[in-house]
Amino acid sequence: MVLDALLQLSDAQAVTSADAYSTNTIDLGATTPVRQIGDGEPMALIISVDTAAAGDGTPASFTNTFDFIFVQSVNANLSSHDEVVKRRVAGASLTAGAIVIIPIPPGTPTKRYIGARYELGTDDTITVSAWIAPLSFVQVLAKAYAKGYVID
Repeated sequence: MVLDALLQLSDAQAVTSADAYSTNTIDLGATTPVRQIGDGEPMALIISVDTAAAGDGTPASFTNTFDFIFVQSVNANLSSHDEVVKRRVAGASLTAGAIVIIPIPPGTPTKRYIGARYELGTDDTITVSAWIAPLSFVQVLAKAYAKGYVID
């Protein structure tokens, strides 16, 4: 899969507070007409877990949930954001190397700036990287293969 550095929202971002925005935002520009990403080819927010989720000082065996949200805003810092789409994931499934794919609905976003928001419980932590990419690119990534194959 090819990922575009200009569409990267987080690069090994350690999220250690209850709520955090992605380190980077994407400026769709103050153009007329407004750039409508995803109107042609469907897009997705891709989140890769770099360091496994932990909660209250324990590893992935905990029962906490993590919310990953694609947001839009009129502000570059994503304040006063609108949630476009949200996915709640069990912390136990967020091991290192896990990938969360969140399809972006057609016709969105409608505001100038887009990014990601991570909502965690108190004392929860996770390190993630995130990108925007065409959904067709990530369908290959999401394909499951049997474990235990060795390639020489």
